[in-house]
Amino acid sequence: MSGPAVGNFPGTDDDGRAVAAGGLTVVRGRVPVLRDLSFSIPAGQITGLLGPSGSGKTTLMRAVVGVQRITSGSVQVLGLPAGSTQLRHQVGYVTQSPSVYPDLTVEGNVRYFGAMHRKGAVEAAEAIAAVGLQEQARQKTADLSGGQLSRVSLACALVARPRLLVLDEPTVGLDPVLRADLWGRFRDMAAHGTTLFVSSHVMEEAGHCESLLLLREGRLLAQLTPAELSRRGHSTDLEKAFLHIIQEAAEQPGPAAGDRKTLNGKPPEAESRDTESRDRSVR
Repeated sequence: MSGPAVGNFPGTDDDGRAVAAGGLTVVRGRVPVLRDLSFSIPAGQITGLLGPSGSGKTTLMRAVVGVQRITSGSVQVLGLPAGSTQLRHQVGYVTQSPSVYPDLTVEGNVRYFGAMHRKGAVEAAEAIAAVGLQEQARQKTADLSGGQLSRVSLACALVARPRLLVLDEPTVGLDPVLRADLWGRFRDMAAHGTTLFVSSHVMEEAGHCESLLLLREGRLLAQLTPAELSRRGHSTDLEKAFLHIIQEAAEQPGPAAGDRKTLNGKPPEAESRDTESRDRSVR
């Protein structure tokens, strides 16, 4: 998959950042979901977002895409406020639940979403090839496997040729072979200038990223490289290193466990997913 070099992106800031957040806070009801987050995502790289279930990962991704109402702080994406109209064709968002039409073929879905971004048959074919679904292009998505559906959803985001691709748990439910193949494709996209922001709960996938954001209970524990995670967590096993850092944070003063409950008993992240399920992916 081809694309412009990172240095040619007019939307990055002077420091080459695709995303810059300052004091980002999201409060739902009286419950803080994201707590004063400040971070940046380098352009043309894969940045991973890691954290336990309920840590606020989906809410953070929605804030970057611009579909999450924030309480305070700011998020700049490609040099513009998140959610700006000018970013419509520059940011691709793939949620955990594939957002495709079952009665359309793979090609039909990709061309449909491509038309929204003024893209045609050529771009659709390139997006389908980028996710390795050429042989299934004429099949209806209702007849595809779960892993193939995830790829169709990814192709629908890629057809716009976004500069920033936000992927919420893109490999969940996939077997190891498919996961490895997708990560190979992600690396190729980054090599051609696309910025990828990828959430995952599979710690071994952290090694595929160049930068990592570690999130717990809406707080940013650290932004570091996989090598730095290994050193700080005192283990070459990234999962053990991550758990070590999580345990360190848990032993420090913080909000009580009860503070993470909402009035209906759901954690804030679950509420975010409920909201997301009613939304269609931003392409």
